[in-house]
Amino acid sequence: MAEDLIPQIEALTARLTEARASIARRFIGQERAVDLTLTTLLCGGHALLIGLPGLGKTLLVDSLSTVTGLQGGRVQFTPDLMPADILGSEVLETNVEGHRSFRFVKGPIFCELLLADEINRASPRTQSALLEAMQERAVTVAGARHRLGPPFHVFATQNPIEQEGTYPLPEAQLDRFLLQIDIPYPDRDTERDILLATTGAHQDDVTAVMTAAELMDAQLLLRRMPVGEAIVNQILDLVRACRPSDNSAPQEVHESVAWGPGPRAAQALMLAVRARALMAGRLAPSPEDVTALAWPVLGHRMALSFAARARGDSLSGLVARMATRAEAGEMAA
Repeated sequence: MAEDLIPQIEALTARLTEARASIARRFIGQERAVDLTLTTLLCGGHALLIGLPGLGKTLLVDSLSTVTGLQGGRVQFTPDLMPADILGSEVLETNVEGHRSFRFVKGPIFCELLLADEINRASPRTQSALLEAMQERAVTVAGARHRLGPPFHVFATQNPIEQEGTYPLPEAQLDRFLLQIDIPYPDRDTERDILLATTGAHQDDVTAVMTAAELMDAQLLLRRMPVGEAIVNQILDLVRACRPSDNSAPQEVHESVAWGPGPRAAQALMLAVRARALMAGRLAPSPEDVTALAWPVLGHRMALSFAARARGDSLSGLVARMATRAEAGEMAA
């Protein structure tokens, strides 16, 4: 490791600790979710937050925008939302001389941190409006290409797909989310803290800890962190073991998985383990980092077969078993 990286990493770790503490004053008791959202930003990616209504998904993203100094934008996804409501549209204008011309009016996507609230309540056509933006940081309207960011991040919230009036996200769009972040119900003690902190006359607020430029510097620093050969092999073993098309995958995967993660999943893991190590004050990722991030990276990039669902198999359980085997070095080379 280059000697100049060590003080930079230590300084960034301290800054991230401050950011986590600031968010925790408003978003109480969900440390893992907070860490995963910060991981997403450090990696320069997008996140999908899944949980029932009322668990604070929108509050978390709003707090994150304030702490990191990113210009936030929000779109409330509804069944009648159209792509132009997100991207913008061409409007016909007439000047004082009577000449007519089209002018592009930017939509809410032109920001640094977009909250796509309840994304699965919109139609697939509207959901797909984000595909180009999430991958290429640009949008095309009326044949003209318009650049976004940097930085540019999408944090989408999603209700469980079993709820009424929801549409599953297409696989191509799911793959563009770096992480899936599950927001569970709080435990009793945490819910008690929430009640006391949010129903009084005074409520703590978050404060800015960094700027957008500092976040982009952190993203560059993250990519310079070293990753050991053993960790690279563990990531490859895990991702390839979850593909039913790979001959080296365990029999359980061949029998239970309809489709598995692609190379983008390995890229996401390679970045995310660095971020997790950095936030823990370590200079390089460990095998435990890969195991801990297996589900957030892989869960939305895989699907069980019909037979496995009929048997009541659990995708999270399968991913956990593959991660444990990869960490132990039990996968075929």
